[in-house]
Formats: sequence, structure tokens, C-alpha cells
Amino acid sequence: AFVTRIRAVILRDTGATISPFNAWTLLQGVESLPLRIERHVENTLKVVDFLAKHPKVSAVHHPSLSTHRDNALYKKYFPKGGASIFTFEIKGTQDDAWKFIDNLKIFSLLANVADVKSLVIHPYTTTHSQMTSKELAEQHITPTTVRLSIGVEHIDDIIADLDQAFAKI
Repeated sequence: AFVTRIRAVILRDTGATISPFNAWTLLQGVESLPLRIERHVENTLKVVDFLAKHPKVSAVHHPSLSTHRDNALYKKYFPKGGASIFTFEIKGTQDDAWKFIDNLKIFSLLANVADVKSLVIHPYTTTHSQMTSKELAEQHITPTTVRLSIGVEHIDDIIADLDQAFAKI
């Protein structure tokens, strides 16, 4: 039965082997992964610092911050840095959060995470919209929460994009 399933389903869906070109692109991706991760981490720490000091931000939720409850674990397990996905709170209303997101130019409005490009989403009305009010509160997701996934673009471009979007709220 298992062999039949392999032939009828898995082989049909995935193929016997990947093509030479797909194997080459996969290998290229694996070989360049350490460089991309370094850039993700470097960019993220600079964005976290920028947001933590911004007057239109009420809170930043990233474990690299000394005020974060998991900062000791972050330092222990990620001595070179990590976590390019995090949330922050905009001072204001849900409409301000939406306006901020809508005015970003570099960031793509997508729910997936850990992409090479920078991404943004409003979890309260998208990825977590099926949760109850109690569940949202337990996850610290509010109408002003914005989730970022920081990519590998030049940091000056990322910061400039965030800055110009804040200027419009």
C-alpha cells in the first residue's frame, strides 16, 4: 500500500528527481544562505534600534532589546544575532497602522515571512483575525500591531522607507 501511495501520489506530485537547473538554484541558495542571514540580522538590529527611538512607536517586540523578557535567551542562543521577524506598536489607531503599511514602498504586504525582501503585515486584521479578543490579548496583538520581516535590501533604503511612511501618519 505504501509503495502504491509513493507511485500514485508522491511521485506524481513531486517527480522522481528535481531538474538539473532546479538542483543548481537550490545549491546556489544553500551556498549563499550564511551571507543572507548575516544581512538579515544586521538589517534587523538597525531597524529595531530605529523603531525603538521613533516618537510614533509605542513598543518594539524583539528579543535583542534589553527590556524584552527573552533577552537572556536571545543572547545565549543567538550570540551573533537572529530573529528578523518581529512586531511593533504604532502610537495611534488601527487606521494609523493601516496608513503606515499602505505608505511603505519597499516592503511588500504579504503574510509569509523570512523572505529575501522586506515584508509587512497587519496581524490583527489578517493572519490572526480569526482569534478571539482574549486570544489576541494573550498574543499581544492589538489593532496597532505591525509585523515586519526584514529583508536584505540596503539598510539606508529600508530606514528611509519606514521614515517616509511614518511621516504620512
